[in-house]
Amino acid sequence: MTDIAENLAQVQQRITGACNRAGRSHEEVQLVAVGKKFTADIIREAADCGLTLFGENRVQEAKVKIPDCPGHLRWHFIGNLQTNKCRDAIMLFDMLHAMDSLHLAEELNKRCSHAAKVMPVLLEVNVSGEGSKHGFTPESAVEAVEAFPDFPQLELHGLMTMAPFSRQQENSRPYFQKLREVKSACEDKLGAPLPELSMGMSGDFEVAIEEGATLIRLGTTLFGPRAQANKD
Repeated sequence: MTDIAENLAQVQQRITGACNRAGRSHEEVQLVAVGKKFTADIIREAADCGLTLFGENRVQEAKVKIPDCPGHLRWHFIGNLQTNKCRDAIMLFDMLHAMDSLHLAEELNKRCSHAAKVMPVLLEVNVSGEGSKHGFTPESAVEAVEAFPDFPQLELHGLMTMAPFSRQQENSRPYFQKLREVKSACEDKLGAPLPELSMGMSGDFEVAIEEGATLIRLGTTLFGPRAQANKD
């Protein structure tokens, strides 16, 4: 059985080490515990260890799981959202990490308006240019922020990306540096700060922190391999 408490202690030490190397406070970094394919029982165990912020990437899975979890937990949607899932997503989640098109923004804004809700969102930026990944190009992301006054129910808090898979986390550094540069360009365009950078997963979160991540998304590092997770 995976020892979540022990894994969390090790992760917190690594977060602190990365923050120290970067001259940052560990309080600047939020850990999003990714519960994909893990049961509500495991989420409750993680909550007992002190975790309060969780991420899911499938709306249907979240609809079943979240009601069975402690009510004080916060939930971020970290997957790519289909427009036909927007209504459920805005009721389940406190932030959406992967706003990958203006079409999605339009639909979310409409659904949030109907629900009288303002939703914090992050723009997903495909900094690697990989065809398998969603998101704005770095150039189109800067242009997209100009459209946000048209979406009064959405609050743009920052940017999100995924680096290409690599067994060497140092290989992710150029992509995280690029996202930080895109954030600066977006802030210049907006004339306002964007406080959040969602980047870094189990294999590269330390480098992400060194490059300015404020939200890191960790699953297997905390919970163990997903192949061992029980089915919901």
